[in-house]
Amino acid sequence: MRIRGRITVVGLLAAGATALGWAVLARASGEDGIAKRAARGQLKAAVLKMKVQKDGQEVTVTRTLPFLSAGTVVAAQQALGISAGDDREEAADAAGTGQDLPTADLGSGPGSLGCPGRDSNGNKRVNQDCSFRRQAEETITFNPLDPNELLAGQNDSRVGFNQCGIDWSTDNGKHWGDLLPPFRQKLNEPFSQEPTASDPNRHTIGGGPGTEHTYDAASDPAVAIDAFGRGYFSCVVFDILSNASALFVTQSPPGAHGSFFFNVTFRQWMVAEDNNGLVFHDKNFIAADTYPSSPNRDNVYVTWTVFRFSATTGDYQQSPIFGSMSTDGGRHFSTPEDISGSSDTLCFFGNFFDPTLGEHKCDFNQGSDPIVLPNGDLEVIFNNGNTPAGNPNGQQLGVHCHPTGNSATGTAHLNCVEPAKVGNDIITGEPQCDFGRGPEECIPGAYIRTNDFPRISRNTENGHLYAVWQDYRNQEYDIQLSISTDSGLTWHEAGTVNPDRGLDHYFPAVDKALTANGFNDRVGVSYYRTERVPNENTTPTGGFLTCNPNQGGDPTACSAGVGLGNSDYVLAGGTGAQTPYDFKVVSPVFAPPDGAQTGFNGDYSGLTINKGTDAHPIWSDTRNVDPYAPANGVIHDEDIFTDNVGLPNGQARVTLGATIGHR
Repeated sequence: MRIRGRITVVGLLAAGATALGWAVLARASGEDGIAKRAARGQLKAAVLKMKVQKDGQEVTVTRTLPFLSAGTVVAAQQALGISAGDDREEAADAAGTGQDLPTADLGSGPGSLGCPGRDSNGNKRVNQDCSFRRQAEETITFNPLDPNELLAGQNDSRVGFNQCGIDWSTDNGKHWGDLLPPFRQKLNEPFSQEPTASDPNRHTIGGGPGTEHTYDAASDPAVAIDAFGRGYFSCVVFDILSNASALFVTQSPPGAHGSFFFNVTFRQWMVAEDNNGLVFHDKNFIAADTYPSSPNRDNVYVTWTVFRFSATTGDYQQSPIFGSMSTDGGRHFSTPEDISGSSDTLCFFGNFFDPTLGEHKCDFNQGSDPIVLPNGDLEVIFNNGNTPAGNPNGQQLGVHCHPTGNSATGTAHLNCVEPAKVGNDIITGEPQCDFGRGPEECIPGAYIRTNDFPRISRNTENGHLYAVWQDYRNQEYDIQLSISTDSGLTWHEAGTVNPDRGLDHYFPAVDKALTANGFNDRVGVSYYRTERVPNENTTPTGGFLTCNPNQGGDPTACSAGVGLGNSDYVLAGGTGAQTPYDFKVVSPVFAPPDGAQTGFNGDYSGLTINKGTDAHPIWSDTRNVDPYAPANGVIHDEDIFTDNVGLPNGQARVTLGATIGHR
């Protein structure tokens, strides 16, 4: 909806306690944790309802604010035995029948524990387990000292409740090893994260007592490699039945190639840790300074969302982006600081839920992504909901930071300036599905959750930055591009990346080729495509319901086509602002996630360009069928795949009537 004409704000309505907001749901003294409430649908995204005057008539504009990432919510649902499609068991897989099953070919082979028989279509399977348990939500990077070394990560449910998995390759992606973090004995104890003589940084937002037991689940994997070849892996961890949540960044030393990471123990490698209903940590990404001439060479940065709640009512107050940095290889991280900033021209209603805050604070945020610049500065982009009255849409913002100081001595700070606008996030008309928590943004054809979080290119030698995100401006999910030629100080939108129409395009990743020359940047963007369903632009009351029996759907009580659409993954490439970009399909056609994996295929995908125009997209799909279905709880298993693909180049023509699996 675009409101035209004269608009005057008449009033603002807070989200209701039961249906529209967080209201009185996050008290520190409550019996249930934040993640548990979110999983059960008792905790939902805050909503602003604005009564405005349009050409002399009063109309109501509704804006949904950022919420916990789908990876966190799904991990909590998994732990509680709540499925997106029905009320069946949702653990790593079902318990099984207890009966002997026929012999099946699992794709295993001599000399391999990685089931290489599950590779197909020329792609390489990244996760090396032989289970039929979900891996999704993936990211990837390369070692600047040896581009053949790749480091990746994903959400991983092979051992039960969702964890974060790590993957590495030393031969340009031809072969992969993987592991789950072997450092999960860290006890939750925020009181121990207060400043000490040996570490003057405060690694907690709220402080206080801890649970004194280990964390239940994890989500949101992130990877980086610095100029010395040290690898870094980050993840958020949390409890289901308490309010414990934390964020860590640990290191893989040079020579380990990502196959080994240091243990996360008392304080070392911890960024933030809490255990109260006032704070919840979510959706992190990391970046490392790899530039030899940078004054901040080898610094490591992490940004994430901190959801904040009222100490008196438990109501949602804000969700600012926080940042922290390490100047000593991750051994000490600086005290976390709010970097979202304020803007008199871009952000409004910042004090709506908390009158002590500034009116123009940019604090309805989620989905940050940081990148380091050659001069040692940092650019962080994120999704924001502080748009003006009368505007139901969101926006993408970016802050430019000038890191200084030493994290070991407690003097490190990010020093971020006022945010700049990266682009518009048109959310009006986006379809909503009911996964058991009420309507949520989704891809109806696959019946999975989705989001509009932005991603930023990693290779920044000439200071040119590229940001991508999905939105609904074309009445379908399409990938949008914005460009900065001054290291993120200003941005301009450059159009829609995908040339094809008639499909949904989502979860983009972006990188810039190392052969950048002046303004002729070679840019890669990878993303999913899924078939649309009839009448997708009109969400039924309560949200779309799946028709797929394998997702727990009832074909007699659903919207046609929901949960029945096929998908693929593609790599697009072009030059600078010359959109749309040409593309090639890199995956086979695959079915929607089903059974215990229904409703989720991650919150993001990944892409790195490590040699010239050689690209490594990384994604999850369901090509491998579980031979033990239905006893194992899933039919089509989600695995992580990658490939070494030459970057397409050329400006494509807009085409209608696209088909999954074809250019």
